Amino acid sequence: MSSTLVGSPATSLTLSDLKGFEAEFRSQPANLQAMNAVSAAPITTVGVDRDVAARIDHSFSHHLPENAATAQKSSGRCWLFAALNTFRTRAIASMNLTETFELSQAHICFYDKLEKANYFLTNIIETVDEPVGSRVLDHLLANPIEDGGQWHMFINVVQKYGVVPKTVMPETDSSSNTRHMNAQITGRLREFAWKLRSAHEGGSSVEELHKMRTEQMAQVYRMLCIHLGVPPQEFDWQWRDKDKKFTRAGRMTPQTFYQKYVGLDVDDMVCLIHDPRPGHDFDRLYTVKYLGNVVGGAPVAYVNVDLETMKKAAIEQIKDGSPVWFGCDVGKYLHRDLGMMDTDLFALDLLYGSDIDLPKAERLMYRQSMMTHAMVFTGVDIDDGGSPRKWRVENSWSEEAGDKGFFQMTDKWFDEYNLEVVVEKRHVPESVAAVLQQEAVVLEPWDPMGSLA
Repeated sequence: MSSTLVGSPATSLTLSDLKGFEAEFRSQPANLQAMNAVSAAPITTVGVDRDVAARIDHSFSHHLPENAATAQKSSGRCWLFAALNTFRTRAIASMNLTETFELSQAHICFYDKLEKANYFLTNIIETVDEPVGSRVLDHLLANPIEDGGQWHMFINVVQKYGVVPKTVMPETDSSSNTRHMNAQITGRLREFAWKLRSAHEGGSSVEELHKMRTEQMAQVYRMLCIHLGVPPQEFDWQWRDKDKKFTRAGRMTPQTFYQKYVGLDVDDMVCLIHDPRPGHDFDRLYTVKYLGNVVGGAPVAYVNVDLETMKKAAIEQIKDGSPVWFGCDVGKYLHRDLGMMDTDLFALDLLYGSDIDLPKAERLMYRQSMMTHAMVFTGVDIDDGGSPRKWRVENSWSEEAGDKGFFQMTDKWFDEYNLEVVVEKRHVPESVAAVLQQEAVVLEPWDPMGSLA
């Protein structure tokens, strides 16, 4: 039996190499102390620089009114929690509600997964001649209804299906803990993909394949109803506000509720990214192939800008009284309990002898960084010279972490690990808003900018 050899015998690790590594490791007392410490506690505990942690200060020069922190629990729905948290500030203000009011995350989750399933099956039909094992087909099959998403995917669902109060469509076990639901529906979708491709091989027309798709989607809808409940087409809405005043609005649809009590013109928003990789020019429009949920909906559209432009737009929106949805690589230099995102927080060089030394562009290029989480900026601390020092962040990990669920991000962390903000167009220069009229550069599906928050 033949095998493919990697390298040559000269590059193989030897027992002599291992003995040398061990001798070098044991020769440094700091290595032994680090081993003893990390074997008993995580590096997020052992590696904290206490001098940095002691500087936590929850005061900000610009701090928006805040509502109670939400909890996505055991799900990856941060992007829709964050987006709904920006919407609920408008709903709370328009109805004079208390800070505990929430819009239904399960409602958006239901339709996002329904539309993702249809998007997946449509793409399976459009790529029906791709061979099994091709990179495109493998990408489509990998995670067809994952929990994550992007701003434009949220907007597509809202524009089609509206929003409802959380009391109208509350959380279920499956919305708060999506693993089993996702596994069952993903398995069914892969079965459907196989049947569509087999029918094509058997001579079925495109029209016949789409008839099959519609029948398959009825099964997906049934599964989602079992896990999440049947989404309301209409509902009665009434409330008692903070001043104890009672209001009965009567019968409403999710669309009319959105128009009346949220009313944000989502077409007036722009998504800015900071992608400093070579060849990814600033002031250019980008999109990602096969990244979406609603067939026929708006494509993901990123305007790539420098950090100064991104920060200035976010600051202007906060000063104007509105929160800012953003996407970042949250797992880097994060202390969850403290609620801190700070590149100086962990003294990892003391544990390992050095820290990872990759610039932002190279981290994206070498898969060390990508968007993993979405949250909301609700404040910023501006120094006397007009520069941001730190940012106030509304998370969706419950009230247990940080400052009752609110985190703080140093401006240096923003530079390194923030990748995206969504702001109103009036907060960006006209030249940046004009980029939206460009023909978008299409990135490959597996590009880091195609990751879902």
